[in-house]
Amino acid sequence: MPKMSCCAEHQAGKPFPTEAGKELTTVYANDPSITPESLEAILERDGAVIVKNLVSKELCQQIRVDLKSSFDTDRVDPSGFFPTTTKRAYSILAKSDACAELAVNPVFQGVANQMLTSHYTYWEGQKQLHVSGKPQITSIVGFRVEPGGSQQSMHRDDADYHTRNCDMPVMMGCVTALTKTTKENGATVIIPKSHLWGPDRCPLDEEAIPAELEIGDAAIFVGNVYHAGGANVTVDDARETIGIFMCKGTLRQEENQYLELPPEVAKERNFSPQLLRLLGYGIMPPALGLYKYQDPMKVIFGVNDAETVNK
Repeated sequence: MPKMSCCAEHQAGKPFPTEAGKELTTVYANDPSITPESLEAILERDGAVIVKNLVSKELCQQIRVDLKSSFDTDRVDPSGFFPTTTKRAYSILAKSDACAELAVNPVFQGVANQMLTSHYTYWEGQKQLHVSGKPQITSIVGFRVEPGGSQQSMHRDDADYHTRNCDMPVMMGCVTALTKTTKENGATVIIPKSHLWGPDRCPLDEEAIPAELEIGDAAIFVGNVYHAGGANVTVDDARETIGIFMCKGTLRQEENQYLELPPEVAKERNFSPQLLRLLGYGIMPPALGLYKYQDPMKVIFGVNDAETVNK
C-alpha cells in the first residue's frame, strides 16, 4: 500500500506533533476583541473553538420548525458512517430562510475567509497577475442525534480532498446547536490539537472532549481536526444541530450544490449574491466556474457587481 506523501519539512526528518489537547477554548461572539484574526490564532493552535451566542435562540427555533419534517422522514445511512439513530436534513437552504441567515453569519464567514481564501500569483504573457478567491460551502446539513445512539467514528472532514499536512486547512466547519447539546445527549466530540498530527497518528476516543453547547452556541473547527458525533446515552433527549462546512474555492464541493439547489430554486428563494457565491455560483479567479465563458452570476442571476468576473 503506498504511503501518503508528506511535506518537504517532514520528508527532511522533522517529526509531526502527537499531543492531544486537554480543553476547548470558549469565546463570545459579541466580544469586540473576537476578530477573524483572533479566531484564526485559536484555530491554528487548537484546531477548534466554542463560540457562545453565535446566533439567537429565536433563529434556532425557526430552523427547528423549518426542518422538522426533514428529520422525521430521513432514511438510515446505508454506508454506516452515521449511526442508525442519527437523522439528517438535506437541501435545507431550499426549505428555510433561517438557515440561509445562519449560512452568512459574519463571525463564521469572517474566520472562514481569513483562513481559506486562496491567493495566487501567475504570469499571463509578460504580465504578472495576482488573484484571490473566497471559500465556498462544501456541504450544509442538519443533524438530529436521537437517544440510544452510539458514537460516530473519529474522522477528519478533509479526507475527501486527500490532503497532506502542508495543504491544510482546506476546510472549516461550524456546528450550531438548535437544542442544548451535552456529553450525555451526543454533543460533537473533538480532539484539540489533532489537526497538527501526521498521517500515521491514530485518534483515540478517550482523547476527545465534548463540545457542550447552549442553544445558539457553535463549535467552529478546521477540517483536519479529529472529531465525531457523540453517543446519545439519554432516554428521551434528542439533540439537533446544523453543520455548515466550507472548503477552498478551488476544490470540488462535497455536496453537489447545483443539483441540491439549482438556479431555478436559488431564484425562487431569492438568494443574496453573497449566498449564491457561497454555493459556488460565482467564479474563482481567474476563471474557475465559467458558464458559456462568462460569470454565472451575471449570465444566470443578473448580478454585475464588484465581485463579478468579466471575461
